[in-house]
Amino acid sequence: PKGVINDWRKFKLESEDRDSLSLSKKEILRQMSSPHRSFSKDDKHTRERFCRKMSMQEYELIHDEQEDESCLQKYRKRCMQDMHQRLSFGPKYGYVCELQNGEQFLEAIEKEHKNTTVIVHIYEDGIKGCDALNNSLTCLAAEYATVKFCKIKASNTGAGDRFSNDVLPTLLVYKGGELLSNFISISEQFNEEFFAVDVESFLNEYGLLPERELPALGNGNTDEQDVE
Repeated sequence: PKGVINDWRKFKLESEDRDSLSLSKKEILRQMSSPHRSFSKDDKHTRERFCRKMSMQEYELIHDEQEDESCLQKYRKRCMQDMHQRLSFGPKYGYVCELQNGEQFLEAIEKEHKNTTVIVHIYEDGIKGCDALNNSLTCLAAEYATVKFCKIKASNTGAGDRFSNDVLPTLLVYKGGELLSNFISISEQFNEEFFAVDVESFLNEYGLLPERELPALGNGNTDEQDVE
């Protein structure tokens, strides 16, 4: 589409080192940054010459096959990042929040953004599987920043009788204040040793995790991450 092509051309020009550009190339960049430049009816001939000249100079400027692929990869990443930001709603976290009492537990669920998934791990020290699940959730929290990961000791919930050692570790999943899933003794779903990837696969089976966060653009190094 014409709009996409123009956006790509503008991105290619903006990727150039401004200080190294000649005055004529800087003028092309300025013109492309103002695509709605108007011309009078009497200036139709000038407009046609301007457009024709600009296209030829622009072609010479951006048509570099050796650097074109690298620039295209950067452009793809920027488009993907822009799309992701438009589709992402609610706050960002990236860590596991330690809840100290039942009041904080309720607030973490009821006062959260309606589109935010809240995953709460109820645990106790010394219970098999609790430490491994805490470590796994720490890893997943960094990968799924839009998900609010929390943990709280059963003895601090104010309802310790409901969370005896027999049902720990327990994982509760909420969204919009509603309980979506309740997994008791969740470590029994895994092997004796399990890791973040195992918990991730399990939660994905139930559709409880969003799409994985896209990597930040950083310094634009396209050798590390390729976008298909």
